[in-house]
Amino acid sequence: MSGSLETVALAGNPNAGKTTLFNALTGSAQHVGNYAGVTVARKSGEMFTPHGTKLRVVDLPGCYSLDGGSPDQEIARKTLMGEQEGEPRPDLVLCVVDASNLERHLVLTLQVIETGVPVVVALNMVDVAESAGLRLDPAKLSEELGVPVVPIQANAGKGIIELKQALRHPFPPVAAAPWKSGPEDQLGERRRARVLQMCMVAARRPDGHTSTISDKLDRWLLHPVIGWIAFVGIMLLIFWSIFSFASIPMGWIESLQGLLSDKVTESMADGDLRSLIVDGIIGGVGSVVVFLPQIVLLFFFIGLLESSGYMARAAFMMDGLMGKAGLSGKAFLPLFSSYACAIPGVMATRTIDSAKERLVTIFVAPWMSCSARLPVYLVLVPLLLGSEGGWTQAVVFFGIYVLGTLTALVVARILRGKLGPDEVKKHFMLELPPYRWPQWSYVFRHVGGRAWAFLQKAGTVIFAICIVLWAIQTYPKSGSDDPAEQLDHSILGRVGHITEPLVRPLGLDWRGGTAILTSFAAREVFVSSMTQLFHVEEGESDEQTWTSLRSRLSEEKWPDGRPMFGIPAVISLLVFFIYALQCLPTSAVVARESGSWKWAVGQFLFMSVFAWVAAFIAYRIALLFF
Repeated sequence: MSGSLETVALAGNPNAGKTTLFNALTGSAQHVGNYAGVTVARKSGEMFTPHGTKLRVVDLPGCYSLDGGSPDQEIARKTLMGEQEGEPRPDLVLCVVDASNLERHLVLTLQVIETGVPVVVALNMVDVAESAGLRLDPAKLSEELGVPVVPIQANAGKGIIELKQALRHPFPPVAAAPWKSGPEDQLGERRRARVLQMCMVAARRPDGHTSTISDKLDRWLLHPVIGWIAFVGIMLLIFWSIFSFASIPMGWIESLQGLLSDKVTESMADGDLRSLIVDGIIGGVGSVVVFLPQIVLLFFFIGLLESSGYMARAAFMMDGLMGKAGLSGKAFLPLFSSYACAIPGVMATRTIDSAKERLVTIFVAPWMSCSARLPVYLVLVPLLLGSEGGWTQAVVFFGIYVLGTLTALVVARILRGKLGPDEVKKHFMLELPPYRWPQWSYVFRHVGGRAWAFLQKAGTVIFAICIVLWAIQTYPKSGSDDPAEQLDHSILGRVGHITEPLVRPLGLDWRGGTAILTSFAAREVFVSSMTQLFHVEEGESDEQTWTSLRSRLSEEKWPDGRPMFGIPAVISLLVFFIYALQCLPTSAVVARESGSWKWAVGQFLFMSVFAWVAAFIAYRIALLFF
């Protein structure tokens, strides 16, 4: 880190285009990490002014105000005041302001000016403001604020050169903050009055009642009835698209896996090493990586909703429902992000002001069915439905997600009541950005980052688990050529037999219990474990292998002739995986975000017991009908 460089901090409200501007200023010269003691992301980079001066740029967490108690707001405030550990006080603050929403964004700018640091304002998205009929006068605004104001369009790279010129030496002097004089408890009102006065001078609408395209769309998409129909329709369409369009790239991955297995089999002599590579590594990791297309599509749609502006509307729609669970609309984004992966979802809770609401959101976030559960669902749901597919599968998958979500909200309501109300009442405030054409660079960067994170997990945790799993089912050797006898003699078989009394009430034998045990480190491993435990013969493609696995499971019977994986057992397994917290990395992040391992351990135990009880009840009820 270039500690001697002068530092420019980027501050701004969420959705102001701060990160886009950060990328435009720093290019690829970025460093990503966490602030000391917390998991709030810290991005820094370096840039050169047109005069060749090298500056360090720090992207502060987006926040609406410096007064709140959320981790994001605390980090931003402490950094601006020079109180953040490991972060020098910035020499200049670059405030990113959404030109189409000046009244809202300038409040934070006034607070930044009050900190006594030189400020430059980047007036972003001027094209959106002008298309909405807003007439802007940056020079007048600069005069009113007492700081340089540069109009830019960060996503198109317009105004970046002029902005860099504004950052040249000497930095502008510290602006005066006359509105700060007066009683402290009335400072917020004076700020708002000052902002309104500045907007009247520097920004005007030709017609105060002109409706924008966003206004017209919101009449339908935020309608009490039509809005909910659209919301459910969009969510259903997303789930259907994920499971319908991913089959082609899945076939490519399966073909590559089969090709690799054939090459290794042809080039190596028969033995443990070949078995380890073909069965343990290629077979195990490949059985998880094959689901990458569905995961990529899920992240693509999340990025699309965020970039287009609909995600904020979804949070607005969900605020009432969240309120019934004792949460605010701010909890929607962390919970929705958890559908992709609980780890970023838990970390996203730092935008929530209330510490108690944040803890409750963290607690229930893993009940949003994350992408790691997809491989399990994709094996079990076809077993449940038989030959039925298409929309029937989409409806079942949608029901799985609804079940997890509703349970999470009920538990959140109970837990919120146990924790009691906040000492200081918090108000939900959410900005509805205008609808925009998606920023494809952001969407694809978002998808690429998440997909790479999934592959890293497959290449580390799952890779290691697959090797360990292969070893404990291969050793000690029984001396028999019968695979079933060897498995029964192995370490895995012995452990599985010990756990059988726990899973027998759920309709499973020791092999099902062993697969569940291996999936506690990562849920994806459940599928590869089942493939190995039931000794499924590999086909010419992985699709055939999966078909063989389903066929093998459907043929498996108890000693008395009853089918082992009939509808009751499959439902039991599905329910267990909906509720169980089987992700050690998530527990680690929960411990860091909550500041206590007790909270993480308590969450793990509660969700495990809850999952077992729910699966047991589901199994018993299903037995009455099937």
